[in-house]
Amino acid sequence: MRAGPVRAGWALAAALPALHVAPIVTALPFVRRRFFPALHGVGPPDRVALTFDDGPDPESTPRFLEVLAEHRVRATFFLLGVMLQRSPELGRKIVAAGHEVAVHGWRHDNMLRRGPVATVRDLARTRALITAVTGQTPRFLRPPYGLLTGPTLLAARRLGLAPVLWSCWGRDWAATATAESVYDTVRAKLSGGGTILLHDSSCTSAPGAWRAGLGALPRLLAECRRQGWTVGPLGGHRDAVG
Repeated sequence: MRAGPVRAGWALAAALPALHVAPIVTALPFVRRRFFPALHGVGPPDRVALTFDDGPDPESTPRFLEVLAEHRVRATFFLLGVMLQRSPELGRKIVAAGHEVAVHGWRHDNMLRRGPVATVRDLARTRALITAVTGQTPRFLRPPYGLLTGPTLLAARRLGLAPVLWSCWGRDWAATATAESVYDTVRAKLSGGGTILLHDSSCTSAPGAWRAGLGALPRLLAECRRQGWTVGPLGGHRDAVG
């Protein structure tokens, strides 16, 4: 056996784990902001994209929809397949209200623990269900925990999904979160062109934590209006910058 092919094979085997985890660096906000602005959710300075993760949840999502309707604001909901499977009518209600739906994975599994085949199956299954149930084909992907892997990026490209994380969040999943803490945490990083991450479900976090995000939402929307920022879904955010 020739040494060249053997060495090449060992080199490839050694590189594969690195290729799998290398995109994890984008979990660092300053890395995204500087090198991957689209992934960071950066849009036009006169707009703010509003996004929600982990629904649809019959306990909490309708309450978020009510607040958004009162303020005449549309948003992007990153759905979990297992939650949509349980509440398909709620998924259709989200779209009927003019909101955008996107892929968040099937069960909020950490993609670091999934290989290429399992990753494609997970995201394809979720995308197909969202399309079939709501009639809207998702454009965006936000992986659970905001952790991108090599297989996740390849699967996203194959499925026509653009990965988008966020520029500010409210830490509204914590048991200690309050409406005040969520507002203050979002506002500290919020600027024109940003993307807000909140959660319309507590299915993967502290029970009832969604109430803090819901309580902060009207004040956040009022602050955006005061700043002259138009709040809307990611689709409009992305389209406005071409």
